[in-house]
Amino acid sequence: MTLDRRSFLALSGPTALAAMIPGRVRGAGPAMGGKADHTLRIATGQVEPAPGRIISTTLYNGQFPGPLLRLEEGRRSVIDIFNDTDTPELVHWHGQMIPSAVDGAAEEGTPFIPPHGMRRISFLPRPSGFRFYHTHVMAGGDLNRGTYTGQVGPLYIEPKDNPGAHDREVFLVLKEFAPFFSRGGDMAVDALAGDPVAELQRMGKAADAAATQGTKGFEVGYGSFTINGKMLGHGEPVRVKQGEHVLFHILNASAGEIRSLALPGHTFRVMALDGNPVPTQAEVPVLWLGTAERISAMVRMDHPGVWVMGDVADDDRRRGMGIVVAYAGQTGRPRWIAPRPARWDYARFGARFGASLPAITPDETIEMTIIKRNAVLNGFNQWTLNGEAFPMAAPWPRHILQQGRRYRLRVRNASDDIHPLHLHRHSFELIRVGGRATRGVIKDVVMLGGFQELECDFVADNPGPTLFHCHQQLHMDFGFMALFDYA
Repeated sequence: MTLDRRSFLALSGPTALAAMIPGRVRGAGPAMGGKADHTLRIATGQVEPAPGRIISTTLYNGQFPGPLLRLEEGRRSVIDIFNDTDTPELVHWHGQMIPSAVDGAAEEGTPFIPPHGMRRISFLPRPSGFRFYHTHVMAGGDLNRGTYTGQVGPLYIEPKDNPGAHDREVFLVLKEFAPFFSRGGDMAVDALAGDPVAELQRMGKAADAAATQGTKGFEVGYGSFTINGKMLGHGEPVRVKQGEHVLFHILNASAGEIRSLALPGHTFRVMALDGNPVPTQAEVPVLWLGTAERISAMVRMDHPGVWVMGDVADDDRRRGMGIVVAYAGQTGRPRWIAPRPARWDYARFGARFGASLPAITPDETIEMTIIKRNAVLNGFNQWTLNGEAFPMAAPWPRHILQQGRRYRLRVRNASDDIHPLHLHRHSFELIRVGGRATRGVIKDVVMLGGFQELECDFVADNPGPTLFHCHQQLHMDFGFMALFDYA
C-alpha cells in the first residue's frame, strides 16, 4: 500500500511534522477562552439538488453551501471546528494572509482536526473582500474526499471603509455533485484570450508520445450541476426589481471544472477579482471562473422578464448549472438566450499603461514548466513542475524566499489543460497572461491556458511554509504542487 502525503503527515504526528518542514509557524496564538465567533461542524449530510434526488456527502453545519461567514478586517476572529467524521480533516481559509499553522494545509504544518475531535483557531482576517473556506485533504482516487465533497462555504471580510454602492448582494456558489471517473475529457480551451506557444505545443506532444503513446488518463465527470446546491429550476429564484443594482459575488467551488455564467439581456460590470477591486471596471457578457476563482460583478436590472442565469455550455446548463432570475411582476417560463462569444481576458481589468506605470523589475524570477505524463500512475495522469512531481510522502521546500523581496513566477504550460494556479497566504499581481501585459490585477488564483505562459509577482511578506498548486483536485493530488519557505 502506498501512503499518500497527507496520510503520512497525519500519522507522523506533530513532532515529526515540525521536523520535516523548516520554519513551521508553531501554534495558533495565545490561549483563547470564551465563546467562539463562529462554529463549523464537519459531518456527513445530504444535499437535495432537485426533488427526490438525494446526494450524501460531507458538509459544513449540515448545509450546502456552508454558512456565509462575515468577518471584520483586522478584528481577530475565533472559530471552533468540530470534525464529526471518521477521518482527519483540514479547513483552508482560502485567500487570506494568515499564519501557516491555521491556513489549513498539511504541507505548511497546519495540524489536522482529528476524527471526532475539534480545534479552536484564531486569526486576523485580511485582506478585505470575497474569500472562502474549504477542505484541503487529499482525495486521490477517492471521490468521497477532498473538494469532491460539499465542504465549501463563502466568506466575506468587511473592509474598514465600506461605502456600499449597490442595492443588495447575492452570493452564488457554483458546484457539481455525484462525481465519477471517465477517460479523457474536453475542457473549454478557447475560453481564455491569448494564443498557444509553438514551443510548448511541441513539448506537450513529445511528453504524450513518451508516456503512453496517446492513452488519456482519468478525468472526473459529474451527475448533478448546481448553484447554491440547487439544480436549475429548483429552489428559490433570485428576485429583483427593475432599476436595482445587484452585486453578485460568484464562487466556482468545483473540484476541477472551469465555469462560465451569463444572464440574457444583461452585462456584468466586474468590480473585483478574488475579492480584490480591479483597477479598471469593465462590462462583459460572460464571466469565466477557474476552480476557486471569485468574481464580484454588478448588474443593473434593466431588462424585465424571467431569465435563466446559467453556464454557456448547453449540456452543463441543462443538467442544472443555472439559476432563475425573476423580475417583480413578471411571470412565464424562464428564458435562455445564448450570449455572443467572448474570451476571458484578465488584462481588460488591469491598469491602463502610460507614463504613470513604469516597468517593475523583480528581485528574483522563479521559472516553472508544467508537463503532463498521460495515464502513468495506474491510469491517472502525473503532473510535473520542471520535471518533478511533488514528493507526496515527505514534502520539502522547493524554493527558499527572502522576506521583503519581490518574486516573479514565470509559469509555462506544456499541456492542453487550463490550470487554475493558486498561491497560499499571499496575493500576486498579474504581469503577463497569454502574451498580454497588464498591471494592477491582484489575485490568489489565475487560469493559465493550454500551451500558454503566465507571469505574476508577489512580495514575500508573510513568513512561513507556503503552498503553490493547481486548484484542480486531480492535478494537485497527482503531483502539481510546490512548497516555498522563508530563509
